[in-house]
Parts: sequence; structure tokens; C-alpha cells
Amino acid sequence: MTTQATFTTASRRPRPLALAAIVLLHAIAIYALARAFAPQATASVERAVLSTFTVTVETKQFTPPPEPEPEPDSGAAGEEGRKAVPRAVVAPKPKVVVKPAPPAPRASSTGSADNSGAKDSGTGTGAGGTGSGTGSGNGGSGQGGGIATRPEWIGGAINNARDYPTPPGGREARIGTEVVVKVTVGVDGRASNCIVFRPSPDPEADAITCRLVEQRLRFKPATDSAGNPVPAPFYWRQRWF
Repeated sequence: MTTQATFTTASRRPRPLALAAIVLLHAIAIYALARAFAPQATASVERAVLSTFTVTVETKQFTPPPEPEPEPDSGAAGEEGRKAVPRAVVAPKPKVVVKPAPPAPRASSTGSADNSGAKDSGTGTGAGGTGSGTGSGNGGSGQGGGIATRPEWIGGAINNARDYPTPPGGREARIGTEVVVKVTVGVDGRASNCIVFRPSPDPEADAITCRLVEQRLRFKPATDSAGNPVPAPFYWRQRWF
């Protein structure tokens, strides 16, 4: 028995992807040969092909976003306030009431002028020129003739312990008090006409002070502008320590 072998030939169609790859490889090979042997012609073909495509690129203006406002730090101090300007205060004008001076008393006079206080000379009180009346304006022997120097104490003393009796409550009750007496020092330097000018709490001690000032103290008399001794007042202060 004879066995015959039979062969069947079947044709296969190429796949699309493989066909496209073969075409692309041939196109690349042709393009490479053209670039190698005819570069100028290849460049002109490229420009012609590229000129057929128009690409439109739209540009939009970029606007940056607004910057965020800075936030204040927590606990930061506020803005400085306006400086206060104090209002000017004007003190009211005080009302000054000037009391009229009381009229001077009429003085008796023995001068020859029509009224007291003669302008030039005379013997009346308060004469404007030279005269012997009291209070003469220029010179004279009156009390107001002008004192150049005051009386001055020159001798005598008063002892706080021996010359005064013990007051009620003991001597400690008189400590820290004082009395001021006023006397007239004559041209002989003796005191007279004593009065209590500022009393102490002890009237008996005040009277003793007046008596002792007149008896014991000696003074240099006051003088006028010509150097003549004249009577003048003097104030004596007795203080108990």
C-alpha cells in the first residue's frame, strides 16, 4: 500500500500594525537618503509642508491675585492716640476793695496860722517847716522830729527764777511763755510809762516785768538826725525758760 503525503499551502494576510510599521520604516529610510543626497530639496519640501499648518496660540494676561492684608499680632498695642491739649484756665481778677482812710483828727494849735499844720514855720502841731510843735516835718523838739537811732539796752537784768513768785502749778506752768512790754526811753536812758503790749498767761508776772524794766534796766537813748538824744519807744520781751 502506497501512502501519499499531501501539503496544503495557506496564505496569511499581514496584520495592519505590522504593515504600518513596514511603511513607516520605508518612509524614514527614503527621507534619510533624501537628506543625505539632496539636503536643499528636502529643506524646501519641509518648509512647504510646515507652511500648510497654522498654529494659533492664545495668550491670556496674567493678573496676580491681591496680596492678603497683614493680620495684627495678637496682643499688639493700638495706634497712639492724639495728645490732649489742656484748656487754658484764666484766674478771675480779684476784686480789690480799697477802704478809704479815716479822716485825721483835728489837732489843737497855739501857733499864729489860720489852721493847724502850717506850711512854713509856726508853733502849731505838725508844722511843715521848722517849729517847736509835736510832729514837725523838719526839725524841732517834738516827738515826731525824726529818729536817726533807736534806743539800745546797755545794762540791768531780770532773773526768771528769783524775781518772780512760783505760779499755781509750779514754775513748769510758766516755761515757754513770754510777755512783751512797751516803755518810753527818755533822754536820760531811763524807762517809763510801761504798758503790757502782749500779755502772758500770768498777769501778776506781767506787772512785775513792767516794774522791773523801769527800775533796773538802763538804755542808750535814741537820737535825731542831728545827734541829739530824743525820747523814743522801746519793746522789752521777757521769756521764761
